[in-house]
Amino acid sequence: MAELSLADELMCSICLEPFRVPVTTPCGHNFCGSCLDETWAVQGAPYQCPQCRRAYQVRPQLHKNTVLCAVVEQFLKAELARATVPDGWTPPTRAEAPKPTGQVSCDHCLKEAAIKTCLVCMASFCQEHLRPHLDSPAFKDHPLQPPVHDLLRRKCPQHNRLRDFFCPEHSECICHVCLVEHKTCSPVPLSQASADLEAKLKHKLTVIYGQINGASRALEDVRARQQDLREATQRKMEHLRQEYLEMKALVDASESSSTQKIKEEEKRVSSKFDTIYQILLKKKSEIQNVKEEIELALKKGDEFEFLEKGAKLQAIVTKPVYVPKVELNHELIKSICQSSTDIKAELKRCLRQTQDKEPSDSGDPAEHVTAPTSKPSRPGKKVLKEEKKPKKLPTTGASPSKLPTFGAPEQLVDLKPSGLEAAAKPTTLQPNSGSLQAKVLENFLSKSRPELLEYAVKVILDYNTAYSKVVLSENYTVASVADVHQNYRPHPQRFTYCSQVLGLHCYKKGIHYWEVELQKNNFCGMGICYGSMARQGPESRLGRNSASWCVEWFNTKISAWHNNVEKTLPTTKATRVGVLLNCDHGFVIFFAVAGDKVHVMYKYKEDFTEALYPAFWVFSAGATLSVCPGK
Repeated sequence: MAELSLADELMCSICLEPFRVPVTTPCGHNFCGSCLDETWAVQGAPYQCPQCRRAYQVRPQLHKNTVLCAVVEQFLKAELARATVPDGWTPPTRAEAPKPTGQVSCDHCLKEAAIKTCLVCMASFCQEHLRPHLDSPAFKDHPLQPPVHDLLRRKCPQHNRLRDFFCPEHSECICHVCLVEHKTCSPVPLSQASADLEAKLKHKLTVIYGQINGASRALEDVRARQQDLREATQRKMEHLRQEYLEMKALVDASESSSTQKIKEEEKRVSSKFDTIYQILLKKKSEIQNVKEEIELALKKGDEFEFLEKGAKLQAIVTKPVYVPKVELNHELIKSICQSSTDIKAELKRCLRQTQDKEPSDSGDPAEHVTAPTSKPSRPGKKVLKEEKKPKKLPTTGASPSKLPTFGAPEQLVDLKPSGLEAAAKPTTLQPNSGSLQAKVLENFLSKSRPELLEYAVKVILDYNTAYSKVVLSENYTVASVADVHQNYRPHPQRFTYCSQVLGLHCYKKGIHYWEVELQKNNFCGMGICYGSMARQGPESRLGRNSASWCVEWFNTKISAWHNNVEKTLPTTKATRVGVLLNCDHGFVIFFAVAGDKVHVMYKYKEDFTEALYPAFWVFSAGATLSVCPGK
């Protein structure tokens, strides 16, 4: 556990890898220098710490953390040295070189079998044509050896000599004349180079096996921790439910608010775990591919093919996987739970005081109000009771002195000025903004497909929202309908009435474009919706409420839907639909895509008030929606 904790501490929470040139923020958190620069470049002022969200109006000057850099380097060396492999596993033994088959032909007559190869002439000769080398003194310095197979491949193309050496620095086989050009290198004979490279690749394969095992354990740990997360949040929500049952209807609004915050916190952390799981899955796949290529290279018997392939594989760098520390915001949950306990105690105290002050002979509340006028001898005490009564009885559910204890009070204070500011802006900017909106809309209606693709985004489907019969595949980019219910875990954001699914990411500002391929466009639809759209009942259907906008295929009929109002559209043969969402100017356009041409199907102009999610509906078996990849 200590080593796992150290790995967590040496992990960049942005890229999920060990620190590279780590820097430290003024709030004391560490990140890769390049990761933090890129994050702040996109974020802009105010610059927030990605971990604790502390904001800086001026970008802080960051310096390399040399101590942490040295610790990371030593830790990675230790991890490499202690790489574990499965019990009983040993690296595969390299295959032997194939024995030459057939005879070498004489390079002079091309008929007879050669008996010798001249290393100076770089040719093979039969008995008859070898005679000059045996009889003439001019050839006495020409060394002869048994016939060499595949002589053209083994010759040095530059010096026409046999390549007997291997240069590790340049990863190539060379002849003895090339040694002059490689005098600064460390060339070795082919047999030695082959043995050295085989030993290195076996060691690398051992390390990779250990990394694959580490990735498998990390994946299991992520799922286990995610299960613990769900159980912990369920316990907390059950505790809240019991607290609110005791308070009955006195604080219904507060119960709903607190439960929603915990659900949002669970979704945030669970989404983080899902992202980590996908990253780890990808890393494991990459390492697995390198392992398979090395195993394939070790089966190559030919020395030249093995050296050329093996040298490239040896240069590939693989890294062990790590799982960052991701957990719930316990301070937030503790604050919510403590608030409910405080309200319950305050409610009990108020009820006891109310019961003590009520006369035993009458239950009419009007007598308590008129009592001060009938007993002038103690007016001070009675007036004080009347002033305290509104504070003691939070039965109206609107008492500002009690309910703000749920969540962050400062957020409630900040909402008022921003609300007034937002209300004042439309009155002063309405003429200009309306004209600007119309011009921007007209501009986007005339754009070509290549121009629209400049705003392309990658849309990933959120399986936490998918209806139980909706099947997600191809890395959560394809949605289809199954005949039976899938084994999805319960989730507050999941659709329970309509076979729908939302995108994983929402859009609050900016311009975004994505395309969807329809493999069977008779019962399907796509559009956008608010995250607050209902998940249950008929009102959760896309376009059947005020929180969603969509284009829908119902058999051969194409319609646009919003707020349960249908607009019939002309038919189209296009099987791909583009959706352009402009949050800044308040409109969404649906395009029929045919090749590089687009045609406007329908458009909505709306002053969006919430963040928007891509939304999809697939009804009949066989209907499939494929979200096309972005740029």
